[in-house]
Formats: sequence, structure tokens, C-alpha cells
Amino acid sequence: MGGSTFQRGDRIAADVLELLHEYAANGTPYVLATVVRTEAPTSAHPGDKAVVTADGRLHGWIGGSCSEPIVRREALRALSEGVPQLVRIVPAPEVKQTRKRGELMVATTCPSGGALDIFIEPQLPRPLLLVFGDSPAARTLVQMGSLAGFRTCSVHPGAAPVDFGAADMVLGSLELAGANPGADTWAVVATMGHYDEDALEAALAYPDVEVGLIASTRRAAAVRAALESRGMDERTFARIRTPAGKIRGGTQEEIALLALAEVVTARRKRGHVPTPVEASPVVFATDQVCGMTVDPLTAQHKTDYQNNTYWFCSSGCLDEFKKEPERYLRKIEA
Repeated sequence: MGGSTFQRGDRIAADVLELLHEYAANGTPYVLATVVRTEAPTSAHPGDKAVVTADGRLHGWIGGSCSEPIVRREALRALSEGVPQLVRIVPAPEVKQTRKRGELMVATTCPSGGALDIFIEPQLPRPLLLVFGDSPAARTLVQMGSLAGFRTCSVHPGAAPVDFGAADMVLGSLELAGANPGADTWAVVATMGHYDEDALEAALAYPDVEVGLIASTRRAAAVRAALESRGMDERTFARIRTPAGKIRGGTQEEIALLALAEVVTARRKRGHVPTPVEASPVVFATDQVCGMTVDPLTAQHKTDYQNNTYWFCSSGCLDEFKKEPERYLRKIEA
């Protein structure tokens, strides 16, 4: 029995870790919920983890039906505000929810009687650095970009992930949708004359992306002429920094360093900070009897009273409400 429980928990943890890696690579915002303290009886254990995405879905394990809805609710709140918090679920003789800075206390009369502390930590996407090319400068730029806190994506036609092991993501074509470029995306074209114009067009197709071109002054002028012949307007071309890294580097590594420094400087001048995520408008209800959070879409117990619908976490709470509905008609949510 103990061995199978351990294996199941180990498998859940492995699945969560796999999701963390996937979401970090593709820029998916999520919340990591971790059980940090428990008091029996409870089915959760310290160290149990779950991932909640902006659509309200939970993957992992943080204690089952009693704690899951409130963790989902607070995870969506954390994503929209960009602030972590501690959720404390404690047994009490009276139902109450108290919210203060960084902490939500949920006092519940749930018959289970267990207690849980769950830390909810929003993970917003890191800035994205698109690096075009297979040159030494491009490879160095990916390595340094990761160290500087960027989510890095190597872009090179025909490339496979094994070819660019230092990158978080590798695109084998100039189709960039898989990298999910957004408002905090930066691109550097280090193709060294091989397909400069095509790479620039691919990056500039996304209006929020600023682009640097590593090229000599003469080469940059030739690229500009080629793009003008393709119909690129002055406003679009103005988004290209040519050449990337105004001070000429002596080696490929120096060139990469100067190009990255220019990206970091431009980003700081823009004053970009992580943007909280617009989470799905999932509506949760509160069990009027025990005070626990309930998802109306999945709750199996509900009743109508005075033209209002009430949802409950269990048949026991539903029965209690039906006995004395007026007793439980009070506001609970913090």
C-alpha cells in the first residue's frame, strides 16, 4: 500500500516538473501551488505540488475536493495581480475568510477537520529573445541571453532541438508562431548575410517585436535596399537597429555581447515589467454551510432558495442548509 502511494505521488511530481519545463520554454503563464504544511487528517502532504493555468485548470495534487477549488480560485487571482500568497485552510467553529497582504485565511467547519497551508506563486513569462542564425555569434547570444534571464529561441531553417542545446526552444523554420512572440519579445538577426532579409521580415511581422541586425554598415545598407524593393515601409524599417551593437566587436563573442547589451538597454529604457495575466473568468461559489470554495461547473450538490442557487461541497452540507436555510444566508468570501 505504502509503495503504491509513493509511486503515485512520485509520478504526479514528475508530471508537474515536466509541465514546469514545458511552460517555461513556451512562455505559458502558470501558478505553482505547493503544500507547505499540513495537520491530519488530510490527504495532502508537505511538498505536494500542482500547476494551475490561466484557464483555471489544475494539474497535480494539493489535497483533493476540499482544497482544489479554492487553490484554483486564488491561483487565478494571483495570475491577474502578479503577486504570490499563502492560503491557510484551518478548522474552526465558525466560518470566516480573512484576507490580508500576502495571506488568505479560510476558517471552515468542514467535518474533515484537517488543516493545510498552500503557497501560491504566479510564474509570468520571461522576456523572449529570438536569435536568428547558426553563426558563432548567434550561439553565443543564446547562451548569454539565458544567463541574462531571457527565454531563448534559436531560429534557423532546418534546425532541430539537438542542434541548439543551449536554447529553450528551437524553430526549424521562419514561422515564429510556435515561440508565441508578444509585447516583451526581442529579436537579433545574426545570419551573417545568409538570409538576413527573410529573417527580418519574419520578425517584423509581429508589431511588438524590436529587431537588431548584426551586420556591417555596408551590409545593413544593402539589406535596407532589398527590403525597400520588397515594399517595406519606413515605419517598419525604423524598428530595426542596424547594426546591432553600435560599437564594433572584434570577435564573434564580443559581437554577441554587444548585441545583447543593446537589447537589455532598450528593454530597460522601455521600462518593461512583467505583465499580470488576464485569467479566464471562472466563477466560483462558496459553500454557505462549511465555507469551502465550490466550482459550480463540477459541483454535484446544489439547491434553489428564494430565487437564488446555492452550491455545496457535499450532501451533508446541502442537507444542513435545507434544514435551516436562513441560518446560513450570510456573506463569507473575503
